[in-house]
Amino acid sequence: MGMALDAGGHLTHGFRHNISGKMFQQRSYGTDPTSQLIDYDKLRADAKEFKPLIIAAGYSAYPRRVNFAKMREIADEVGATLFIDMAHFAGLVAGKVFTGEENPIPYGHVIGSTTHKSLRGPRGGFVLATKEYADSVDKGCPMVLGGPLGHVMAAKAVAFAEARTESFQTYAQAVADNAKTLAEGLLKRGVKLVTGGTDNHIVLLDVSAYGLTGRQAESALLDSGVVTNRNSVPADPNGAWYTSGVRIGTPALTSRGFGADEFTAVADLIADVLEATTPAPTRSGAPGKAKYILDTSVSQSIQSRADELLADHPLYPGLEL
Repeated sequence: MGMALDAGGHLTHGFRHNISGKMFQQRSYGTDPTSQLIDYDKLRADAKEFKPLIIAAGYSAYPRRVNFAKMREIADEVGATLFIDMAHFAGLVAGKVFTGEENPIPYGHVIGSTTHKSLRGPRGGFVLATKEYADSVDKGCPMVLGGPLGHVMAAKAVAFAEARTESFQTYAQAVADNAKTLAEGLLKRGVKLVTGGTDNHIVLLDVSAYGLTGRQAESALLDSGVVTNRNSVPADPNGAWYTSGVRIGTPALTSRGFGADEFTAVADLIADVLEATTPAPTRSGAPGKAKYILDTSVSQSIQSRADELLADHPLYPGLEL
């Protein structure tokens, strides 16, 4: 059992086109239709009926925290292994933003993660496991893993050392605080957010109120100098390709030094683009799902405002190009 793709789960959590959905008999769990939050009671009932060998917890586009104690409780009740995917939020775990029952480490039988994203290390990953699963995890090489890369191992060591510092904890908390600021700025501009906000590093916009698909919004924002990622929303009528949502994370700009003022400005940039964009009609005259109309003067103006924000927070301070 894994979190449904449109509820915020990842392709590897049992999506039918992924190998995880082909190798296993799979059932997805979703979110409450009204709150868009995980319904643990329904998850428990479904697990008792389905009796999975593995329950996958974690997310790639769920803007809230997960109660991993409840997830472990459910797994134990049905005799399942609890696998936790913390690839997206590992930095908030290491930075002690997620504590208590929201900290996955004490509860997972097996935990997988990347070392980039919010952990801010090199492109790569790692697996944690309890002793009973250690031998199975170690068989990953050479079963599904190639030879290790020395420079990446060294980079991971540096990232792990940094993640143990107080300065990293400050950074991780800023990531979460900035996400709240971004969400509040978008809500003030009338942008609809999945779950109505965030308490992690993700803000998920539902752009359907603008008559746009996620693909159109993503492309219009990119034309305006704002890089985002289209993403499904719960019960998405446009499916996983066109989508109805746009996903935004705050770790990268937080690393650039953005704070509350800058993220409020970013919210305005995004809202300005969405308000100025309309879907391009198809040959039949109906609104299309891919192409869009955005006045060049608007996109150029927003690009200039984005450039000004970035100029105050250079990627490599002191390095002149």
